[in-house]
Amino acid sequence: MEGSTQPVIPSGSGARNYAIVTSAYWGFTLTDGALRMLVLLHFYKLGYSPFALAFLFLLYEAAGIVANLVGGWLATRYGIARMLAVGLATQISGFLLLSALSPSWAAASALAWVVVAQGVCGVAKDLTKTASKSAIKLTAGEASGQLFRWVAWFTGSKNAMKGIGFFLGGVLLEVMGFQHALWSMAALLSVVLLGVLRYVPRLMGKSKASKSAKELFAKNRGINLLAAARVVLFGARDVWFVVGVPVFLYASGWSQPMVGAFLALWTIGYGAVQAFAPQLVRRSDNGLRTEVPSARLWSALLAVVTIALASAVALDVPHMEWVVVGGLALFGFAFAVNSSVHSYLVLAYAGSEKAAEDVGFYYAANAVGRFIGTLLSGLLYQWGGLLYALVGSACMLVACWLCTLALPTVKPVERMAP
Repeated sequence: MEGSTQPVIPSGSGARNYAIVTSAYWGFTLTDGALRMLVLLHFYKLGYSPFALAFLFLLYEAAGIVANLVGGWLATRYGIARMLAVGLATQISGFLLLSALSPSWAAASALAWVVVAQGVCGVAKDLTKTASKSAIKLTAGEASGQLFRWVAWFTGSKNAMKGIGFFLGGVLLEVMGFQHALWSMAALLSVVLLGVLRYVPRLMGKSKASKSAKELFAKNRGINLLAAARVVLFGARDVWFVVGVPVFLYASGWSQPMVGAFLALWTIGYGAVQAFAPQLVRRSDNGLRTEVPSARLWSALLAVVTIALASAVALDVPHMEWVVVGGLALFGFAFAVNSSVHSYLVLAYAGSEKAAEDVGFYYAANAVGRFIGTLLSGLLYQWGGLLYALVGSACMLVACWLCTLALPTVKPVERMAP
């Protein structure tokens, strides 16, 4: 029944599987966040330009586009447990590959090696994310209240772990060095992988997968519009987050652990707001009638915050470093609510028959946005510093708001598996 707080499946089983999948994704996200700081700070110290730093992450983001689409299809066909295991094993392989980098290699060879290793980790990230988020649709059932709470907690706690990972990456680089830090993270993920193989039900999420590319890409209007909004929403974040702010702070005299700590606190706070987001959004009987207008409102607020911050940077106001820190705190709050509402809406629009495919399609769009944002982060920062990065972010956020204006407030009729 719509609006019920009871899951469709037995609550004990659903809660257990939800907890197992969430814990596994926590372990993955902790190391993934640490990896970003390790790579960014290590190669910035070696003298890489802002564009070269962004280039290191391009294949990581591009690989996620295909990984999400294929991962959703594979999770539907073979089950979520197998895809979680494949994602974790792939991440371990990426860490070991990256740790084999030798300081004696020529710059071009080293750059190519890191880009390939990052691509492997990008595949791992999105295989794991698609499988994990698809599991929520199955464990929480169709009750919109339960679904929104579980999505918000999963997303929020995941980002808090990523924030801790940012700090961990800065500390590990300082204390252990690049290679030993990667080995220690590979060991941690090996333990998580064993837990997934032991405790996640083998056939969880297994269903009839799409038989053609046309069927795989033929999503309902709500998911298509959300996917478009997701492209520009995450592009707007990464256009300053990947290179701009870390390099800006490091160039301003902050140490590696300080930069890692700030990004960690920002991401932990962002995750906490995501988990709290259901309290900020009025609920409706069909799960969309008030939730969609909330997505429109928070998209508009996020654009306004970014425009104001870009204006402050353009005017070169006093104590610029701390103005940026404070402005990004406001950005993080509004972005967290946006992201949480979007993550809920995609599952609300998704059909239960092929939820993993719908989620995979949506997060492929997410990866497109991260790819665009990563590319522009290096280019815009190199051309015009943090100001250009923030102006690019503001333009994308206006586009995001325009996409939300067209979102439907009625659930689509679920397509049946042939």
